[in-house]
Amino acid sequence: MRLYAAALAMSTMFLAACGGDNTNATDGADVAPVAGAAEMPGAMTAGTMMPVTGTVHEIRMVGDAQGYRFEPAERTIAAGDGVKFIMVSGAPHNVDFQANGIPAGTAAQLSANIPEKGGELGTPIYTELGKEVTISFAGLPAGEYNFNCTPHLPMGMVGKIIVQ
Repeated sequence: MRLYAAALAMSTMFLAACGGDNTNATDGADVAPVAGAAEMPGAMTAGTMMPVTGTVHEIRMVGDAQGYRFEPAERTIAAGDGVKFIMVSGAPHNVDFQANGIPAGTAAQLSANIPEKGGELGTPIYTELGKEVTISFAGLPAGEYNFNCTPHLPMGMVGKIIVQ
């Protein structure tokens, strides 16, 4: 019984310290809901996959005698567009975004928009030629989204998507 009481006391202290007991805490920030957001049809929150609403652009994953690369290495797209990555040659490849290479606060939505996960912000490593994966940039703000191929990062296989 003492052990149970001690555990209960510790969990209560933990919840209080973490703010788990105060649903109105804002850590000093002014937080207000977006007017009408709850009533918006199809309104999504960060962490919910948002479908492509614009153009789907292609980037090829290539490895050959000229080196390992994304073709093109840089692509400018509009908000709501998608990018289809296609495994062409030089397997294995993946697409991996780094948290410090994307706009602040976008990691949760970007992660949700990656249909096949191989990490928090990346795809699995693909070995099958012709494999395609489309990543949606819907729900993401303008900015630069830097990515790389993990197996070929030492060989400079990096790219950038610029959302306007």
